[in-house]
Amino acid sequence: MLAARRLLMTLATGAVACMPSAVLATFPAAAAGPAAASAPMATRAVAAPSDSVRVSQGWVFEALDLKAAWSISKGKGVTVAVLDSGVDPSVNDLSGAVIGQRDLTLLRTPDSDAHWGEHGTWMASIIAGRGHGFDSNDGIMGVAPEANILSIRVIPDKDDPGYKTYEDEPEQAIQSSLATGIRYAVGHDAAVISMSIGYSAPSAAVRSALEYAYSRGVVLVASSGNSGHNDEAHAHGFAPVSFPADYPGVLSVGALNRADGPASFSSANLSVQVAAPGVHVPAEGKKDLYWTVDGTSPACALVAGVAALIKAKYPDLPPALVTEALTSTAHNPSNRGYNVQTGFGTVDAAAALREAGKLKPQGAAGSPAGTSAKFGGGPAAIPAAPVPPRGAGELVLFTVLAILSIALGLVAATWLAVLRRPRSGAHAAYTGPPPSRYPPARYPPGGYPPGGGYPPGGGHPPGGGYPPGSYPPPGAPP
Repeated sequence: MLAARRLLMTLATGAVACMPSAVLATFPAAAAGPAAASAPMATRAVAAPSDSVRVSQGWVFEALDLKAAWSISKGKGVTVAVLDSGVDPSVNDLSGAVIGQRDLTLLRTPDSDAHWGEHGTWMASIIAGRGHGFDSNDGIMGVAPEANILSIRVIPDKDDPGYKTYEDEPEQAIQSSLATGIRYAVGHDAAVISMSIGYSAPSAAVRSALEYAYSRGVVLVASSGNSGHNDEAHAHGFAPVSFPADYPGVLSVGALNRADGPASFSSANLSVQVAAPGVHVPAEGKKDLYWTVDGTSPACALVAGVAALIKAKYPDLPPALVTEALTSTAHNPSNRGYNVQTGFGTVDAAAALREAGKLKPQGAAGSPAGTSAKFGGGPAAIPAAPVPPRGAGELVLFTVLAILSIALGLVAATWLAVLRRPRSGAHAAYTGPPPSRYPPARYPPGGYPPGGGYPPGGGHPPGGGYPPGSYPPPGAPP
């Protein structure tokens, strides 16, 4: 049924039936072979001495450089939401770590059931195990041993009595539980959300919830998936993507083996950004039993713990810068940069913390001047105006004078126009024909000279014609 419903969410460890390479063992059987894929080794073995459990964590601490990181931060006060199958708060190494629980599966399995919260308890102990005993030197020490766990159950374990009911639920209801869990985590002040779960199809509701969490400064971490073994599922050399690891803003984590190489089951695709140990990772389960677990689930939990160290030290650092601190300081043994199996490399907790300190937003430097100081000296430093301000009376006077000046100008212009206009009757005295074009006769005063006629000598003047000034005889041409 599970194989037929590929959209069904699954837990990202080898403990789930659909996830191969199941290597689960109870201490002290650290060298036990692979368990059957259908169920983890359920032998009720007596838990190993706790100090041997701590010793078994040594390679994980070394791979992540945790001891150096703890000199900077242990995750004090930060809340990590574990969206998983539930967390048992009564186990030794989580005493006092679980500050809240919420079950969104709507199943009736009681939390006292041996198969309730198996996977979630493992993950929580990897993230925030506190150890126990004198000076807490026994048992599991988590990556962020002073962090708090908010348990949000969104999926049952494979052997949970309610699993069959869950399997038959509509896909929309399954995805809705995850979306609700994400928003619940944000509402309860989670700084980091760890999601060691996966499903093969996206959901608008989940994506929207993740965008909301990201906008509120929450670091989102998810396992990349355990389908690396399945060659038939590969396309163009890549393993199929898993959600929520493939959503924008989610830090996708691949798994490493003890040789710092990619685990054979770890999904190799472009969603992978960093890697962490994912083979034989020690964890505490229900009834105080200690296990080693395989899968990208423990790798996700380890990186979520490192993110918690950063958020505890730099609570205002946005998710993008937390991711940058983790990816830019990761070390890749191949020294070939990014690859689809391990992303940018193995997370280095100490280096990431140091880098986060460089990336933290720098506030504006405070002014050396006191808060009472005034820019430019304040009102007291403003010089007096060169001309005293005028009162209302003077303003009215100048307005009246301006109006009078304009009126006088108009009167003067009108009077000048009148003076230039022609007077009535001018040039009307002359009523006859127009004056001749000939000049007036040049006769001496009193008429013609005595004796009449022409000047002495008679006749015409020499050269003919008429004397100057005389008129031509009638009929003569002009």
